[in-house]
Amino acid sequence: MDNVPIDWDNPAVKDYLALVRLQVLTPLSLLINIATIIICSSVVKPSIGGISRMYPTSISPNSFAIAIYVAAIFAGEIGYCVLLSFVRKPETKRALVKAVGFSLVLANWTMAFWAVFWVLQYFLVATILQGLLILFLAYSNVALLIYHPPTSERPLDMALIHAPLRFFMLLPLAIMFPYSLFIYLGLYAPPDGGSGTPQPDSDKYAWPGFGVIITVNVLALAVVILRRDIVWCVASTWLNISMWTRRPKPAAVNVTSIVFTVVLPLALVAAYVQHYFVQKIRRPVRLEGEDPIIHRGVSEDQASGPREIDPEGWN
Repeated sequence: MDNVPIDWDNPAVKDYLALVRLQVLTPLSLLINIATIIICSSVVKPSIGGISRMYPTSISPNSFAIAIYVAAIFAGEIGYCVLLSFVRKPETKRALVKAVGFSLVLANWTMAFWAVFWVLQYFLVATILQGLLILFLAYSNVALLIYHPPTSERPLDMALIHAPLRFFMLLPLAIMFPYSLFIYLGLYAPPDGGSGTPQPDSDKYAWPGFGVIITVNVLALAVVILRRDIVWCVASTWLNISMWTRRPKPAAVNVTSIVFTVVLPLALVAAYVQHYFVQKIRRPVRLEGEDPIIHRGVSEDQASGPREIDPEGWN
């Protein structure tokens, strides 16, 4: 290594090597995650869905809706891996290496281990893994929003980096972590005769479920209004649908999830309408015959500067 004429301490070299590692490890971790989820969902008995039927809680989701949601996450990650392999833009490379980095690799491995411990019914370990999953994905999402915010100038970054990571984070945050915690704490109703139907006393855990549902949905509503976040809105609406389509469900949880299924899309539309009118009001109006340079707050003396800074010189 010492005989190779390369400065290994050069930041550009380090970034290139980090990108190469990600191009290998990210698809590998995704493949392992997909394979583990498929095996634990269809081969192992009881399966992931079977565990859900064995331990019904007030926040148990519809297994089919969650399966579609997870498939959407995997499809987004496949697109992410394709972008990772053929990335050319420096801004996108920095987002992939600096913001996301190995956190997505760790998240895929964590989800794969969660599936194993879930079907083994080690719910304490499963809950801890879901908490770690939230931390890994929250780090990437916060770093992306702060240092590499989504922009219409790079639509592929929005579709293949921001969207999959946001979708992925909301699953454990809104459902899987509290659901695992409920089972570990014993906040579930044993199914009657193995049929998957909760016994009549299942409503006694309605208020903890209501607390979870209202908290995650108020958070989603705040993000949708303040950031006009389409991905958060779609994901939260989807997860709400998965909640009220699973029956039976306590009325407090059922009604709340139905209400937010309607409110979140309406709030997104209202936020965009409000933003449109605010921008329209703030847009300066130039009177006919008015000098556009003076209108922008530049004096005539400033406008008659050297030729190299004359705005017309850039045309």
